[in-house]
Amino acid sequence: MSDASTAMPQATTSWQRRAFAEFLGSALLSAIVIGSGIAASALSPNDVGLQLLENAAATALGLYVLIVVLAPLSGAHFNPVVSLVDVYLGFRPWRDLASYLPAQVAGCVVGAVLANSMFGLPAVALSGTDRLTGPHLLAEVVATAGLVLVIFALARSGRGRFAPAAVAAYIGSAYFFTSSTSFANPAIAIGRMFTDTFAGIAPGSVPGYMCAQLLGGILGLVLVRVLYPDQGTTSPVRSDVVAASATGRVSEREARL
Repeated sequence: MSDASTAMPQATTSWQRRAFAEFLGSALLSAIVIGSGIAASALSPNDVGLQLLENAAATALGLYVLIVVLAPLSGAHFNPVVSLVDVYLGFRPWRDLASYLPAQVAGCVVGAVLANSMFGLPAVALSGTDRLTGPHLLAEVVATAGLVLVIFALARSGRGRFAPAAVAAYIGSAYFFTSSTSFANPAIAIGRMFTDTFAGIAPGSVPGYMCAQLLGGILGLVLVRVLYPDQGTTSPVRSDVVAASATGRVSEREARL
């Protein structure tokens, strides 16, 4: 079948379906991150490095699949920072934030509950893992800035077809090169409060992480504008073409027509 026949253009997709795609993708991403962390702890109880490797590999693979499957519907953000930058750069109307942001947060919380339940743990258990340190906050700024740079450098240079693999590869590597293991996502930070497992984060650490992630998003946006000042689009465009561009179905030049 052709790309045209398999793609679901956003122009014909209701805001409810787009929001549900963000909710579902965020829930599954949260379940993947937390569930693989629980499994890793059970499979490699005496080797934290191996636990992290297993957690990172499962997250990178799962994220790639989620982006490929859901990008034609919603853009596959699963991340409030990505949605905010997407809107600021003109790839998406501001009104989408009203449905995207709550869907992402709710999805990540539901995913945490699902992961806990799948492994026979209490459905909701607040994490006791304190991650609020200066180095961790710096790591979150770096991780989030890098994520924004990867996504929107590709979008603004007409190479959106590489985004699923590039984003998955970046997050997988950031598990290891950042001290925070790269949350890079306010919604996932909120969701991970509700699991007292390998991937959990204490509620008291979350506000600091969210501030660091927002700062990282701003830094990433600045880098994108400096590196690609005249590329892509900063005005409203047809959302169906943007969705196709995000999955490599059209060039960025076509998206501006």
